Amino acid sequence: MNDRMLVLVGSYAEEDGNGIYSYSFNEENGTLEPLSGLSGFKNPTFLQLDAANKRLYAIAEIQSDDGGKASDAVRIAIDPSTGALTEEDRSLASTGPACHIQISPGNRYLTLTSYHQGTVSLTALEEDGRISKLLDERQHVGQGGNPERQDRPHTHSSFHSPDGRYLFVCELGIDRIIAYTIEGDALKLRGETALHPGAGPRHLAFHPNGRFAYVINEVDSTVTALGYDAEAGALHPFQTLSTLPDGFEGENTTAEIALSADGRFLYGSNRGHDSLAVYSVDEESGKLSFLEHVGAQGKHPRHFSIVPGGRYLIAANRDTNNLAVFKLDPESGLPSFTGHSVTVSKPVCVWAARF
Repeated sequence: MNDRMLVLVGSYAEEDGNGIYSYSFNEENGTLEPLSGLSGFKNPTFLQLDAANKRLYAIAEIQSDDGGKASDAVRIAIDPSTGALTEEDRSLASTGPACHIQISPGNRYLTLTSYHQGTVSLTALEEDGRISKLLDERQHVGQGGNPERQDRPHTHSSFHSPDGRYLFVCELGIDRIIAYTIEGDALKLRGETALHPGAGPRHLAFHPNGRFAYVINEVDSTVTALGYDAEAGALHPFQTLSTLPDGFEGENTTAEIALSADGRFLYGSNRGHDSLAVYSVDEESGKLSFLEHVGAQGKHPRHFSIVPGGRYLIAANRDTNNLAVFKLDPESGLPSFTGHSVTVSKPVCVWAARF
């Protein structure tokens, strides 16, 4: 019976200290209780959950044969009764230092993206979830519109389309979203979506209706709405809005983006302004309307997650070493701080799932 909500966190960490954490989440009052920590990884910054099989996959930075940086993918078992985390296996999954990991539909593959190397890689999973071998890796080329931030490719994340047919890769360094299919255990290029120069696409979220997608652009602090053509596997931009208030002049970069389960509201995080930008979504047109900025209750909200059930949002504030819990109003969509925050070292990724 799925009756316990767990929260899993990835962070910047050294191998000799805890880098992945588990918490029990109380859905009645929004409190977090620390349960377990797991060490043995350098910078296990991003995680993906396979809640149905009580496991998660993490990235872990390693030294490559040439003395540079590469990344393993690590499979970790979750004990829902205690929150205990146990490493099961690991294997090389990117020849560069990875910043994001994704599981394919059907749990057949992992894809890892390397910001510093500008690559996306494909790794096989066995039927029992074991990590097999690195199958394919694609190197991107080009430059973006901001010479300081986009002098070369910076591949930031990968997301599967709702129908599972396409993999969309956010290429921050060249202002592109690159579409692949997975065929014959390889990544096959299918097309590219050009965003406005200097955008810097970071993370992507699909609308529950499967007709729209939204990308948060790190470099110029904007959100772009796109139509999804499922037959062609193409994305078509039709609206771009700022994530910042008028007149803001400080430094800012964006980070995470997510939609409410009913698709009525969109959330994005600002690092610098240190806020959550909230938008309403028109179900027919997919267009966004800005609603409000809500303080992140910490600095540098690197990631956030909407808790299953849609009643709460948890923000991971890297520079103030805390997770902040917000209540989501079902009618207005606006987050309000619950007053609950827990300390965790340099959090980068937070997910919640019911077990």
